[in-house]
Amino acid sequence: MIILFFKRALKDFRNNRLLNLITLLTISLSILIVSAFILFFINTSEIMNFWKKGLRVMAYLKSDFPPSQLTALSGQIQTLPAVETVRFISKETALNQLKSQMKRQASLFENLDKNPLPDALEIQLNAKSQSWEKVEVLATQIEALDAVQEVEYGQRWLGRFTQIFNLFRLTGYTMCGIFFMAAVFIVANTIRLVIYSRRDEIEIMRLVGAAEHFIKIPFYFQGLMQGAAGAGIALAVLFMAYWSMASNIEQGFFSGLFNVRFLSPLMAALIILLSMLVGWLGSYISLKQYLKR
Repeated sequence: MIILFFKRALKDFRNNRLLNLITLLTISLSILIVSAFILFFINTSEIMNFWKKGLRVMAYLKSDFPPSQLTALSGQIQTLPAVETVRFISKETALNQLKSQMKRQASLFENLDKNPLPDALEIQLNAKSQSWEKVEVLATQIEALDAVQEVEYGQRWLGRFTQIFNLFRLTGYTMCGIFFMAAVFIVANTIRLVIYSRRDEIEIMRLVGAAEHFIKIPFYFQGLMQGAAGAGIALAVLFMAYWSMASNIEQGFFSGLFNVRFLSPLMAALIILLSMLVGWLGSYISLKQYLKR
């Protein structure tokens, strides 16, 4: 019986190629956009977690700070809550590190009369204290010390980026909902047109006593097949775009910093099921409206 329903669904595909092609493209585009948002959120969250793990506070010392007080200052900072380690970085060490990182721009350092960089203390936070509020409090405490000229920490721009990311995530949820409803609407109208083209056949089947499920199930099969095929096309396109982007990142500036990953098999399966739900829901709405009449 299932094979019979499947054959009838394929027959409808062949008899209404244009309508089904439009529906398939609509579902593919909707699922592609939703999947792209999901992929973006997954990788952005991992990047943010990567940055948080390496969060540190840089305290730049005043130029007249006496080296003899370095041990006392480090011990004072070490006693502050949330501090894991304190490491002194002399301005000479900082300049050498900068030169090694900017080997291609070595000409920039040729005409330096003096070292423009200050001495600094690199303060590593413990894992339990890497939150916005705790880092902000710690930075304020360190900046209040007389020997400290300025405090810099990545949480400032990371906090702004987090706010933008949360706003973008809210927009993404809204867009996903809109495309979900649009796909259901397109599928429902396509199935409705297919039903209309077969209205005489359906009426005859009802007159001879065909059960309602015998009439409905082929259309449900058609919606499910459209959803599965649309999701397959969308994921294939997304994977090609991901592969191209990942190759460029591996060869570019961010090489080795973090890995861009694709959707997990479980997530891909959930997306396919969601797409099939879209197809089934569109079929259900159309059949419910038509059979009421």
